[in-house]
Amino acid sequence: QVRLVESGGGLVQAGESLRLSCAASGTSFSIETMAWYRQALGKQRDMVATITSGGLKNYADSVKGRFTISRDNAKNTVYLQMNSLKPEDAAVYYCNCIARTTYRGSYWGQGTQVTVSL
Repeated sequence: QVRLVESGGGLVQAGESLRLSCAASGTSFSIETMAWYRQALGKQRDMVATITSGGLKNYADSVKGRFTISRDNAKNTVYLQMNSLKPEDAAVYYCNCIARTTYRGSYWGQGTQVTVSL
């Protein structure tokens, strides 16, 4: 089993920045892809950014040029640097990873709220 714990959410004004972190823990696991998703109130959960174990990154069009995903494989941690935040970025942000323990599975964190005011 893999446990993901997010941190770094909060309330900011439009144009400001936030950095989210997500640390994975567990026993005898290896992480493949790590990702950030977000879900605004009343909407579906959407992919924000992904990063493979080799560092290959992918972003949603809506955040390209403003958000940067990175990871520290030694710490089993993924980060999301969010710059130039907009009100439409407000959502609960979830960390996700594909990891292998005794089997290959998808794991989710509990989510962290990001609120952006005008």
